[in-house]
Amino acid sequence: MDTTAGSQLLIGATVPRDAFVAQKLREAGAVILGKTNMSQWANYRARDYSINGWSSHGGQTLAPYHTKQNPSGSSSGSAVAADLGLAWAALGSETDGSIVCPAQRSGIVGFKPTVGLTSRALVIPISEHQDTVGPMARTVKDAAYLLQAIVGDDPHDKYTAAIPRIPDYVAACKDTLAGARIGVPWKAIDQSLEKDAHLASEVQVFRETLAILEAAGATIVEANFDSAIKDIRDAEKVIMRADFYANVASYLAQLTSNPNNIHTLADIREQTQKHPLETYPQRDTGIWDDIIFEQGWDNTDPRFQPAYERLQELGGPGGLPGVLDKHNLTAVVMPTSMASMWAAVIGAPAITVPMGHHSETEPVHEDGDLVETGPGIPFGVTFMGDKWSEKTLIGLAYGYEQRTKVRSQPVKRVAVPTADI
Repeated sequence: MDTTAGSQLLIGATVPRDAFVAQKLREAGAVILGKTNMSQWANYRARDYSINGWSSHGGQTLAPYHTKQNPSGSSSGSAVAADLGLAWAALGSETDGSIVCPAQRSGIVGFKPTVGLTSRALVIPISEHQDTVGPMARTVKDAAYLLQAIVGDDPHDKYTAAIPRIPDYVAACKDTLAGARIGVPWKAIDQSLEKDAHLASEVQVFRETLAILEAAGATIVEANFDSAIKDIRDAEKVIMRADFYANVASYLAQLTSNPNNIHTLADIREQTQKHPLETYPQRDTGIWDDIIFEQGWDNTDPRFQPAYERLQELGGPGGLPGVLDKHNLTAVVMPTSMASMWAAVIGAPAITVPMGHHSETEPVHEDGDLVETGPGIPFGVTFMGDKWSEKTLIGLAYGYEQRTKVRSQPVKRVAVPTADI
């Protein structure tokens, strides 16, 4: 099966071996059915035109709960396939939001592991500092089974050398809410609402979720981040640009067959703009333009380390690890629509669990040609913790899932499989 990032340019390209996570799945006895469509180049191409769920290779993926529903991205097809039962579960990759966001919009569980817990070798990259591979499944326990199968040290990914002792993630599927201290960063939630007012109903259900957690014996603590969202976003942008510039070239150098002779980001940009199926300039290459012509340096440049240290300061003491330590928290929870950045920038784990669906009276909010929120569309709650705290997060997420069972609620889909799978 081709590994293309959804691009015409990588059709027919071959890699020297299975990705380590694919190898681990085979060793565990999994049957690999195929690959799903994704947001092209992991949603890291266009600046001015949303490509959630679109690739030139696979077309437009839609989520199944509303006509023209935005599936989010970039692991768009993985989320839809898992939700509809086209597969028992699926893998996705995340740099910032690409597992948890599509998982919530298809009403499933998405688990972004600590960076380094799962190998990224031969996974088409964005950022070696933030990329991670994780499970997308209909239940927390299924996600735990899949995570157990793919973790491990891989000599082709140096980040996996930091893995501590691997616990039994499936055995961690026990309700551990009682006694947990769970932080809520209300200032960040309010800031997000100022920008995205259409998420207000998700925040209202989130308030009800906090009451459920409290009734289960958890202590809810207001725990606000010191860093501002914009400051972290600006710092993260610099790191992602620098990493992608270098990391994509490193990936291309490993190909054993490269029919279109693409070796650098400049090659990708040039050929994408020329290929008729890539729909340029309607779908622009603004992110790549900025990397090459505005920033112009990669993660081997002397400017990288101070930029990375700044991001870690903003996202560490000023972000998720800071509030976990300051308030002695077990985890932090947020509506999934607002959560991903805080775990992403410091490589920490996050798991989204179905929290609810928009009501039949929810106004339709569009993102370009697609519907982002509207009647019936699912949304989730995300639990985030320290690096390597996957076992802890599983217990919290499982406890919440078992109390709410959102996926068992009758909800109409606009698309369902027409054959037995």
